[in-house]
Amino acid sequence: MQRGRFVAGAAALGVFVAAGAVASATPIKPAPKPAHGAAPWPAPADAMRLTRAAGLRPEPREQLRYHVHAHLDVFVNGKPVTVPAGIGINVKDPDVHTFTDTPDGSKAYGGIRLCKTPCISPLHTHDNRGVLHTESATPTPNRLGQCFTEWHVRLGRACVGGYCRPDNIQFYVNGKLYAGDPRAIQLGNQTEIAIVIGTPPKKIPKTGVFA
Repeated sequence: MQRGRFVAGAAALGVFVAAGAVASATPIKPAPKPAHGAAPWPAPADAMRLTRAAGLRPEPREQLRYHVHAHLDVFVNGKPVTVPAGIGINVKDPDVHTFTDTPDGSKAYGGIRLCKTPCISPLHTHDNRGVLHTESATPTPNRLGQCFTEWHVRLGRACVGGYCRPDNIQFYVNGKLYAGDPRAIQLGNQTEIAIVIGTPPKKIPKTGVFA
């Protein structure tokens, strides 16, 4: 399969390229590996149930009246955690196409014309580059908490997954430290969100370019 076909079939797949960063904040101790809920976190199998749990309505195809892309970075002790492809998509549905002609050979999902039953959430990931797609019939921004509900990963001020120490977790929006409820962060167009667990990376992503 040709690369151009992948780009067209994945419904305007967003590509994130780091374009700026800011230095990390005050040094933080490494996060110990939790007994349960440690990263990485794969995309769950029951995508449509979790879509409903997030307060969203599954659709038989993508609705592009409101179409924006945010980007999510997650770091554990300075190392990036993959935001998997297929969050919010029933990848087992025969009308959802699987693509492997990605730059790193990983799987991506999309190319949906019309599923016989609802197969995709208005909030989803096509590939594993951290691009959060909002493709909705209504112009209402989704929130980070809805993404994590669909991902089936715990998210709060003090916990991300199984990592639960409020002094060991930081949130950034467009490079700026965010002190509010992370579940309330709006997924606006080209919003860069970074979750830092334990020892931070050398640079916190600040901006990005979506093409």
